[in-house]
Amino acid sequence: MAEITLVAEAGRTTGTSSSRRLRTAGRIPAVIYGEGVAEPLPVSVVAREVRHVLTSAAGLNAVLSVEVDGQRYLALARELQRHPVRGTLLHLDLQVVDPDKTIASEIPITLVGEAVELHRADGIVDQQVFNLTVHSRPAHIPSHVELDISSLTLGGSLRVSDLPLPDGVTTDIDPEVIVVAGGSQRSSRAVGEGEAGEGAGAEGAGAEGGEG
Repeated sequence: MAEITLVAEAGRTTGTSSSRRLRTAGRIPAVIYGEGVAEPLPVSVVAREVRHVLTSAAGLNAVLSVEVDGQRYLALARELQRHPVRGTLLHLDLQVVDPDKTIASEIPITLVGEAVELHRADGIVDQQVFNLTVHSRPAHIPSHVELDISSLTLGGSLRVSDLPLPDGVTTDIDPEVIVVAGGSQRSSRAVGEGEAGEGAGAEGAGAEGGEG
């Protein structure tokens, strides 16, 4: 995975008012910590550049070359703090990593292909696991892992062991964990009808109680 350069400025003053001024000026307060950093280093980064990083294909797993006062850190974006209403980024942690050491990351599972036989049987694709924790060196973190569901049938399933992880990437998740299953629309409707029936029964019981 290619590195993305992110220029940061050191020397920011910590505190709520200082952070507010930075955001007004189009910058985001951040802190650099991790491998080889003796103490957390308060910095600020351009909000527009951070948005570009987070909307790239790699997202949070983008390998960043963070430049601060002539010094370079290899880092990953971690612990994003967002505004509870607007969703805007308020603070960012940048974790320095060793390019030669294995780290844990979470990547999304993307379903590809068409489950033709399942659809012919009036079945539904029931995805049960959406993200996977993997272990690899920073440069080898995949943006996602694709699972081909073309062979999925009614009552069948695809498991973690069926995920095609790239070379140098592993996972500790139980290989027997079901990622996606071929479900029945009939059983789904039955569950919904059963819940509705239980609700109606409860209402009826309440009405009878009221009459007494």
